[in-house]
Amino acid sequence: MPGQVTDILVPAGAGEAEYVEKRSRFIGQLFPVEDEAEARAFIEQVKKKHYDARHNCWCYLLKGGVERYSDDGEPQGTAGVPMLEVFRREGVTNLCCVVTRYFGGVLLGAGGLLRAYTKAAKDALDAAGIAVVRTWTRAAVRCPYPLYERVCRLAEQQGALVEDTAYAEDVTLTLLLPEGGLEHFTAALTELSAGTVAVPEILGEVEKSAPI
Repeated sequence: MPGQVTDILVPAGAGEAEYVEKRSRFIGQLFPVEDEAEARAFIEQVKKKHYDARHNCWCYLLKGGVERYSDDGEPQGTAGVPMLEVFRREGVTNLCCVVTRYFGGVLLGAGGLLRAYTKAAKDALDAAGIAVVRTWTRAAVRCPYPLYERVCRLAEQQGALVEDTAYAEDVTLTLLLPEGGLEHFTAALTELSAGTVAVPEILGEVEKSAPI
């Protein structure tokens, strides 16, 4: 699969999910981050918003292996680490997750807390969605209008993203092709157009995320 070596999984966006367990209210909040400063800022933002909650447990993971977590007053090992394990298992990085708990008066026990914080983190990730960051080759393809839709379909079949479309005498598509996919796309384009569409003009490389 082109780009497999450099693929990185990240949240597709922010996500929030809530559920109640024995009258305790758990709110999972997830945000994509690039560094520890962004993660800390998100944590503080959530703490201010939910200042009246019993616990604001959190964790974050960054590309390169940085991992931090806090149980924020819950029994050790029942909140931050289970949250981290959710994201390790999913292979997702560059994110910060805070699970806010409004205590409902009923103790859940260590096992109950572990399950609750795991579920809250997973639900927040599900709400955010997952995207893959890849190195793409940016290329421009100029084609006549009668071939426009067929070239778009071909790009989709080849795993490319249409970044921009310019309409003039012909249509010029700016495509992001998966790493290593330029040669295959060019061959398929030549076959599709019987050689009437010029070889794509390479515009450089870019790192970009796309939902999966």
